[in-house]
Amino acid sequence: MAEALHARGLGRRYHWRGGFHDALVGVDLTVPSGCVLGLIGRNGAGKTTFVRISSTSLLPTSGSLEVLGLDVVTQADEVRERIAVIPQESRPLYWMTPLELVSYYLRLRGAPVREARARAKDALAQLEISKWGDTQVNRLSGGLRRRSMVAMVMASDAEVLFLDEPTTGLDPLARRSVWEAIRKASRERRTVFLTTHYLEEAENLSDRLAVLEGGHLLAQGTPAEIASRVQYPYRVTVESGFRREDLAPYGPVSQIGSRWLLFTSEAPARELSRKALEKGARISLGPVSLEDIFVQIVGKEIEAEEVGEDAAT
Repeated sequence: MAEALHARGLGRRYHWRGGFHDALVGVDLTVPSGCVLGLIGRNGAGKTTFVRISSTSLLPTSGSLEVLGLDVVTQADEVRERIAVIPQESRPLYWMTPLELVSYYLRLRGAPVREARARAKDALAQLEISKWGDTQVNRLSGGLRRRSMVAMVMASDAEVLFLDEPTTGLDPLARRSVWEAIRKASRERRTVFLTTHYLEEAENLSDRLAVLEGGHLLAQGTPAEIASRVQYPYRVTVESGFRREDLAPYGPVSQIGSRWLLFTSEAPARELSRKALEKGARISLGPVSLEDIFVQIVGKEIEAEEVGEDAAT
């Protein structure tokens, strides 16, 4: 399968507070064409820096990166013709309507007038914002503005889409409409780079995952491949009948309110379940979630605060 993106030793260093801040360090990442890549990490992990370099708006300080076989530094113009981007900090033009915004963007990409308007209407319908299509953007809520930006990119004929936190600030229903648009792009065999700190979003949409932390790429692969790397594939919750010292031999134990949370492997999980039945204790177990896997790989929850990567300039 052809490669949509190939990074080799990619690095970006910022001058910051009289010293240096490395937003990306030696990142090696290969992404096949036609898949959805979920790029996940905490705030400050390097996700936005990676998207900015990939979309030719920021130069790397080391290494190289190719998009669709084109170098993002020496062939930036050719790359821009074949990609579409929603930066995290992007804002629509407030004096336009969503219909005008999407149509104008398509015209800039070379679409004829009638085709641009028809495709714009289809994209607004897909994002469930058609009834606001003729409302000036400055009168819309933040969520509707964000969906207008998503519609703009989805309406394009770009082969690679970079969506940097596209659902931040959206309510659950609006978020689902964006999810459906991403799934449609995937069915059309377009490549989607989705950066998100919503692990449910990444788990639902991604064919492949990449985990960034402190500028380092800690893991990449299909969700199953990443799950297979973790030490403890089972999550066990015990509500009664055991003390911490009873559970410690089976794996790492944490207390969550009045319950014990334990990560372990399959055989110990089965043994513990048998003992819980004998004691009449309340217990539940199942495979770990992406959130559990993230904690095992990174060592911290995704909501944990970190220095913002773009505070450095």
